[in-house]
Amino acid sequence: MSARCETVGKYVIPLFRSLLAKELVNTHHLTQKEAAKKLGTTQAAISQYVNSKRAVKGIKQFGDALPRIQAMAVLSAAVLAKSEAGQGEATLDICRLCTSLFNENPAKTLKGCKT
Repeated sequence: MSARCETVGKYVIPLFRSLLAKELVNTHHLTQKEAAKKLGTTQAAISQYVNSKRAVKGIKQFGDALPRIQAMAVLSAAVLAKSEAGQGEATLDICRLCTSLFNENPAKTLKGCKT
């Protein structure tokens, strides 16, 4: 078992960033370069996220939390796409996501994760 923050850092954040990148590129029609700038990463990383070559490891362990992660990515992408907000806003959304995942039912949120 790993501590909650380790699990979030290893699995949740990369998955959230992947979903966010896909949403920015596919739904809001930002270029990969524009999405990279908003997320504070590289165009190559966005390409890997969009093509599901990064951040898919361990996705099965999310269970009931996956829809909430996806919903937060959709909301965050809408804000990022329509404003000058950048990686700072995405970072705050990661914090909000983490808090919401562990406040409701911490024991069931992520399998194998201490709270």
